[in-house]
Amino acid sequence: MSEHGAAPVGPWRGQPRATATGGDAVWRLRSRACWAEAAELLAPLAGRDPWAALSRAELLIEQCLYTAEGWEDAENALRQAEAAARNTEQRAAAACERGFLAYVATLLHVRDRADEAKAALGRTSAILAPDAPGRPLLDFRRGLVAENLQRDPVAARTAYLRAQRGALERGDDLLRSHTSRHLAGLALRGGDVAAAREGFTVSLRLREQLGFTVGVAPALASLAEASDPAEAIRLRAEAARLAGALGGVPVWLVGRLGDPAARGVDGRGAGAADGKVS
Repeated sequence: MSEHGAAPVGPWRGQPRATATGGDAVWRLRSRACWAEAAELLAPLAGRDPWAALSRAELLIEQCLYTAEGWEDAENALRQAEAAARNTEQRAAAACERGFLAYVATLLHVRDRADEAKAALGRTSAILAPDAPGRPLLDFRRGLVAENLQRDPVAARTAYLRAQRGALERGDDLLRSHTSRHLAGLALRGGDVAAAREGFTVSLRLREQLGFTVGVAPALASLAEASDPAEAIRLRAEAARLAGALGGVPVWLVGRLGDPAARGVDGRGAGAADGKVS
């Protein structure tokens, strides 16, 4: 197993976070919602390798995102990664993960940590070189904060576009699946259904090609919002089946799939409601 190939810290080292073959053991577990098991594989390395410590922290933070649980484990892993950081790149990566964890906690209404999220991502930007491999991931996460915490779709779109360009240049198809999905969500809320459908389709295709199984159900649900009624029913049913097969994750999506009245958040559809999370 290589902790640097398909491992989550790939973007910080100029490598994609996932490969189309999905041959890495950590990636296979992660993509099937087995974050704790994946983190356990990295545990022996985390004490002596800062990148392994960062990989482990990112896995456990992603588990919080999809399950709304495991906050203490994620905090502990992140503190270990912060303590282990030896150079600017590693400190930037740890700060970016700190900002993302604070963002997720705020978004899922665990605790309001919006100021911490913005400060940590700002700190990351300040110490990260403009052309650093981790810049596209940082841009994406700043877009998330702009869209969902600051309610600034214009700033969010700008950040997502920067992240998407970087993802294309670096061949990070997993990040591109996220940027395409969020740009599509903004297009849908702006009334451009055709652009939304195109973006959601790209996101779904990339996740299926990568084998990022845990991310497929949200992609299906978002595509349903830009589809005709008959296709939308089919897509939501498939999303519900897949989420159920993974043990009921993402938790924030499961409750919305079976109840049309629950698919709106602040007057928006499921493309925005679940799209804003991952």
